[in-house]
Amino acid sequence: MKAGGTAEAIWPFVLSRTEGFLIPRCRLIAMDKTDEIQERGDQDELDELALEAPSRGSVDELLDAGAHDELDAMRHSTAHVMAEAVLDLFPGAKLGIGPAIADGFYYDFDLPRPLTPDDLAAIEARMRESIAADHPFLRKEVEFDDARAAVEGQGQVYKTEILDNLETAAEAAGERRPAVSFYEHGPFSDLCRGPHVPTTGKIGPFKLLSVAGAYWRGDEKRPMLQRIYGTVWRSQDELDQFLWRRAEAKKRDHRRLGVQLDLFSFHDVSPGSAFWHPKGQVIWRALEGAMRELQARRGYQEVSTPIVVSERLWRQSGHWDLYRDNMFLVESESQTFSLKPMNCPESTFIYRSHLRSYRDLPLRFSEFGRLHRNERSGTLSGLTRVRQFIQDDAHIYVRPDQLPDEIQALLGEVREAYSWFGLQPRFSFATKPDKAIGDPELWERAERLTIEAFAAADISYELKPKDGTFYAPKIDIYINDALGREWQMATIQIDLTMLPERFDLTYIDESGAAVRPIAIHRAIYGSLERFIGILIEHFAGAFPFWIAPLQAVVIPIADRHLPAAAELGSLLRGRGLRVEVDASDSRMQNKIRLAQEQKVPYMLVLGDREVASQTATLRRRGEEKGAAQETLAWSELGDRFVSEAAARGG
Repeated sequence: MKAGGTAEAIWPFVLSRTEGFLIPRCRLIAMDKTDEIQERGDQDELDELALEAPSRGSVDELLDAGAHDELDAMRHSTAHVMAEAVLDLFPGAKLGIGPAIADGFYYDFDLPRPLTPDDLAAIEARMRESIAADHPFLRKEVEFDDARAAVEGQGQVYKTEILDNLETAAEAAGERRPAVSFYEHGPFSDLCRGPHVPTTGKIGPFKLLSVAGAYWRGDEKRPMLQRIYGTVWRSQDELDQFLWRRAEAKKRDHRRLGVQLDLFSFHDVSPGSAFWHPKGQVIWRALEGAMRELQARRGYQEVSTPIVVSERLWRQSGHWDLYRDNMFLVESESQTFSLKPMNCPESTFIYRSHLRSYRDLPLRFSEFGRLHRNERSGTLSGLTRVRQFIQDDAHIYVRPDQLPDEIQALLGEVREAYSWFGLQPRFSFATKPDKAIGDPELWERAERLTIEAFAAADISYELKPKDGTFYAPKIDIYINDALGREWQMATIQIDLTMLPERFDLTYIDESGAAVRPIAIHRAIYGSLERFIGILIEHFAGAFPFWIAPLQAVVIPIADRHLPAAAELGSLLRGRGLRVEVDASDSRMQNKIRLAQEQKVPYMLVLGDREVASQTATLRRRGEEKGAAQETLAWSELGDRFVSEAAARGG
């Protein structure tokens, strides 16, 4: 039996070993276990991460099969076939839900023992038998009482609960209990709204991927079920490509590389907060410095606002009602404060510290603000989901007539910043939602001016009608990484009411009247922690020269070359380059291998000839064996490296 669910991301879960098999747990595992795995960078455990799937609790979510196109329908049908196989192998198994999700499907089971790799192989074999039988998928509609009696009689307690929730919802709405649909194929029948492929024979090449633990309805107080993840595609070639991408993603996992490259670690004394090692901090400062330089050219003024803020601020902004559960609260002298989860309200106090004239605008306040959000321990995942992070925020206050030029300039900032990494941003524009607040005419004008800014910048975008925030139309920016995975990155929000209205922001216009500015919220990197995690995986740890923690290693062939190596290292460091000398007693080839493993862009080899001529033989990261090598004078090396760093190429 079955019911489905929607597809959105949860964050990778923690794993435990049971009878030799990894059982990932996707909700609320002990915090010390999360950080222990992240600290070790344990690849055996990281390798078992499953596909992205949501936690879901409402009856509508439970009954949503996630089948929004033909491939989704195939995936949902494969989940049914998998459930058939599990029931065949484990009579009396209790069925949860089995939706299609991004890149695959899953089904949740309550089983008498933990599954093993051999179980997955046996389940796959039974699934192939069902697919070869080419059973038709048949929809049957059943009266509510008959449906409930059927699932209860089979001992399917989770399906019974879903039907009871449907009945409760109908009664609350003053409606009749709905008829219930089942889908059958061969001997298997499941509570389901569909859709499905016509027959099991229409299911393409598939693979079961992993087993995870998942709390029923995403509630840690409910039973822990075993979730089997799988994937299915139209062709064997598509399946093979997916499995290759999955294997490559494991190699690039930023938690593994972060430990290997000595960039950061996590510790249970501060769950969900990265401890940045010297090499990781170099990357951080390089990113920060590049953004500060861009902002200085654009006339930003950098500010810094307090981390601990009274609840009064969050009540005024409206965040208290929406985000209180995700705030770290602090009690002091009978007052409630929080560690700030976002920067935006505080910039208004700086704006209001002076009477503003129309001549003062635009005002661009930037802040690398340290933020804290009380994420649940089971959702934490390396750098991509943390409790403490720094965001490259800016809040820009403009007159309405300045909005098009400012938006156009911001689009240019995004494209420039992403070009430093060889990334091509894509843009979407989300317009006024049905529950928007503020003047409809101002909304219409802001949307029109934003569209004009896109046209003036000659930038294409995807229109997302009614998908803006309740207070602002917004521009979202996306990139694809080296594996073709899409990431949502920067955001630009045109705030018409939230900051201007709630914090009574005004400027004096040409006629002497006090009028509201428009506030633009923008972040380009977003969370620097998340951005660095994405870069680690995109570049597989082989960073562009300008942000590489170590840009070159000087490798003396013998001890007699050490003084010259030290001199060259000192010369290059004097020009602002990050250079080390490998003075160990290892052989030259071992020194080169170590530098390659640490993904250092350049190795500078010094032997008798090089020392005599004050040159160095240049070896590049990833260079094929036997490739031609340059020998350059020390001064020429410095010039080349300084120029490459300044170019900020990706």
